[in-house]
Amino acid sequence: MTDLPTSAKYIVIGGGIVGCSTAYHLARLGKGDVLLLEQATLTAGSTWHAAGLVGQLRTNANITRLLGYSIDLYDRLEAETGQATGWKQNGGLRLACTAERWIEVQRQATTARSFGLEMRLLSAEEAQNLWPLMQVDDVIGAAFLPTDGQANPADITQALAKGARQAGAVIAENTTVTGFELDQGRIRAVRTCRGHITCEKLVLACGQWTRELAATIGINVPLVPVQHQYLITEPIPGVTPELPTLRDPDRLTYYKEEVGGLVMGGYEPNPIAWQPASVPADFAHQLLPENWDHFEPMMALALGRVPALETAGVKMLINGPESFTPDGNFILGEAPEVANVFIGAGFNAFGIAAGGGAGMALAEWVANDAPPFDLWIVDIRRFGQGHRDTGWVRARTLEAYARHYAIAWPLDEMTTGRPRRRSPLYDRLKAKNAVFGEKLGWERANWFARAGEQAADIHGFGRQNWFAPVGREHRAARETAALFDQTSFAKFELAGPDAEAALAWLCANDTSKPEGRLTYTQLLNDRGGVEADLTVARLAQDRFYIVTGTGFATRDRDWISRNIPNGMTVTLEEVTSAWAVLSLFGPKARTILQPLASTDLANAAFPFAHSREIHIAGCPVRALRVTYVGELGWELHTPVDYAATLFDALVKEGEPHGLALAGYRAIESLRLEKAYRAWGSDIGPDHSPLHAGLGWAVKLETDIPFKGREALVRQQSSPLTRRLAGFTVADPAVTLWGRETIRRNGEACGWLGSAGWGYTIEQGIGLGYIRSPKGVDDAYILDASYELEVAGRLVPAEVFLKAPYDPKNERVKG
Repeated sequence: MTDLPTSAKYIVIGGGIVGCSTAYHLARLGKGDVLLLEQATLTAGSTWHAAGLVGQLRTNANITRLLGYSIDLYDRLEAETGQATGWKQNGGLRLACTAERWIEVQRQATTARSFGLEMRLLSAEEAQNLWPLMQVDDVIGAAFLPTDGQANPADITQALAKGARQAGAVIAENTTVTGFELDQGRIRAVRTCRGHITCEKLVLACGQWTRELAATIGINVPLVPVQHQYLITEPIPGVTPELPTLRDPDRLTYYKEEVGGLVMGGYEPNPIAWQPASVPADFAHQLLPENWDHFEPMMALALGRVPALETAGVKMLINGPESFTPDGNFILGEAPEVANVFIGAGFNAFGIAAGGGAGMALAEWVANDAPPFDLWIVDIRRFGQGHRDTGWVRARTLEAYARHYAIAWPLDEMTTGRPRRRSPLYDRLKAKNAVFGEKLGWERANWFARAGEQAADIHGFGRQNWFAPVGREHRAARETAALFDQTSFAKFELAGPDAEAALAWLCANDTSKPEGRLTYTQLLNDRGGVEADLTVARLAQDRFYIVTGTGFATRDRDWISRNIPNGMTVTLEEVTSAWAVLSLFGPKARTILQPLASTDLANAAFPFAHSREIHIAGCPVRALRVTYVGELGWELHTPVDYAATLFDALVKEGEPHGLALAGYRAIESLRLEKAYRAWGSDIGPDHSPLHAGLGWAVKLETDIPFKGREALVRQQSSPLTRRLAGFTVADPAVTLWGRETIRRNGEACGWLGSAGWGYTIEQGIGLGYIRSPKGVDDAYILDASYELEVAGRLVPAEVFLKAPYDPKNERVKG
């Protein structure tokens, strides 16, 4: 085209598969004109040299759903557009060569069934029948997903571009973006080498250029380019077009058929970042130099699986940089820094598999101001300020790359770039043999080892080495008292003359309570789904203190800021780093705390769900009478410079009473026994408080309008199609980690979102949604028998709706 339009409702920058898929779906939604800008030609960057394997199964149900959409789209795209795609649904094999890997594969098969996918477990011989070229002497078993496949990345992208044009989108190649214009924190226009274009919304889907381009307007996109190599062979006898894709994680390699030969690549344990000062604008259809020395170990591993590679001719070794992220998940969503700018980048070498679904989701997000379903696991708001440092992002990303084919042990932790963000109590806890985990950069004590116990996680799919130590901490909270460092909580202050009115609109529960009162509440979207789960303390008539989970700092701040009604006079300030938090819980919590306190802590003077500004051991403390473990206690919020003094005083006073230091693993087991919900696993944007059994925390009985109210009223008028329930398993040999399939009367009806061991009830315990299109009520849940599928094994389970521990909350409110 010769002339660019001077305006477009939607502008997409980037002509790879994600950009073209986003333009295709935006155009088909028909909500406005769509313009795609590409600095070179379509498929430039990473798309043209992608390997093209298309797998579906991930550990998250909605990402699996998104990848399944890609396959459905690729199935119909050629017929729809008339453009060849190279798509074929030849299935995908995954091998297991160790006992631990075989357990992982069995668990993956259970996850697949939970998410509605067919995944068959095969013997080594059955796998070899599907892939005759491979040696299977070391193979214990395999899994086969018949609906997986492969595609020609360039052809798929061209088909999406053609479909976008057919739906009215305009695509401009050889058009370099030179800058942007903002107006009061919102995108207003894009400047290009061919002119100035105003727009309402902007999508940056620029692959490895995204981080740099977004940074020009203050947006952080934590990705770095990493060199990724694969070879393409000449034709090999026995390689047929029907050959499934093959993943051999114990040998770090993958394979697919290519014109009678093989593509073979892998994820080496010592990856190499590509570190130009700036990604060259003309690095469009270029490759990096072949690095045979680096590839040789992968080749040696591959020869042990496919001996025919030893004599096969090699067409070429591809070394193309791909965008990878610090956690191995791609990045979607509206940037929290600038309104109406959306990101689709960092696809970790599975952009072809994700491209169709990611473009669909991003287009709906752009057009409807909300994603089609919960995409928190890939949401750009999962990152924080610490992710602005390129050196740290690169180090963590290389670790994530190196772990690509590592066994995904339950509760495994990354190790690079640590420690980074530390509580003022970090050194004290470390001296007490704390074993730390990390969340959003924060070091947090997971559990404490005693003398003679290894102060490190030893991984496995059964009970891990921390099982007994966590049990000690759990029992202390139930029987005496436990002290937790929860400084990493994200904390905000909302203040101003309209603070009460703003929270009235934002919160599902009633926060218009007197000073000194606490409210547990959810923030809802327009579908009634839970966008945030937090505690609100009223400090003054015009001032509120908000506490939420560590990992949700960016997300919750963004949600609150964007949804304060226009015209209201309020300010939202994050105060996370200003306050340390020590949480003291257990039947002896009051006995320990009262001698140190400046005020009466008796229940009548300081009831549950109240807050007070008091002094403890001379330290100013904002004390919140609340619990996430189901016991009497307080969260003690104190300025960070008083934290050490407060900690020392509590430990000294608590020692005669059996006080124990405890970590987040104990919190998890304690909260499961109380059936307390966790955002991200038990509740989230796809589930309303009514689905989750949290209707008691919603102000529907009032006439106060709030965001999401209309959706809840509609839900009340018809049967709910899913309800959250709890499950216990008596067999101590069964270890629950989550994603186990729930079977009701023999039929799959859901999966566990979170799970663990209840040390007080001495049973495995988990929470999950029971689903039925005909409706789910108490009788439907309780009048049935249940089993859980655990790594392919069916185990009996008991269902519950009331917490198995202290269902009347007598210990909490005592």
